Amino acid sequence: MNDLSLHILDVAENSVTAGATVLEIRVVEDPVADRLIIEITDDGKGMDEATLQAARDPFMTTKKKIKQVGLGLPFLAESAQISGGDLQIESILGAGTRITATMGYHHIDRRPLGDLRATITTLVIGNPKVEFRFSHVVENREYIFTTWEFKEKLNHTSLSSAAGIRALKESLAQGEAGLR
Repeated sequence: MNDLSLHILDVAENSVTAGATVLEIRVVEDPVADRLIIEITDDGKGMDEATLQAARDPFMTTKKKIKQVGLGLPFLAESAQISGGDLQIESILGAGTRITATMGYHHIDRRPLGDLRATITTLVIGNPKVEFRFSHVVENREYIFTTWEFKEKLNHTSLSSAAGIRALKESLAQGEAGLR
């Protein structure tokens, strides 16, 4: 994967597949501490100990009938490791999973963040029954987007309608612009 937003999309979609109804995505850019953190937390079905131990194995997947390999977490782990970081996976069976990727912010091999707005838009529109919380921190500024607050602002406009999609994109663009 060429950028980190695609890793976020892949891991988040896995969370939805695992039954998540609430999904939190947090991106922290801290150039002073030379750190970039991506954290994805869900309330899905979680993993048992055997699945958790095998989660970094590219030849392991819980979707045996669909595909034979599961590359999302191994690719994210590789992206973290080549930039001087690491990947942590915490999971409780029946309660959810937290994936935390830490990377060197200034490391020459760190992949670019990519288009976070497009990733969040895709996730929100493609999974209308999931509640998303997206936060992006850059140094001491933070932007927080939640689908439950956004849906209130839409005032009965469908999130999947042209007006809803346009409002979503505008909201994300304004929030992200405030970070730079």
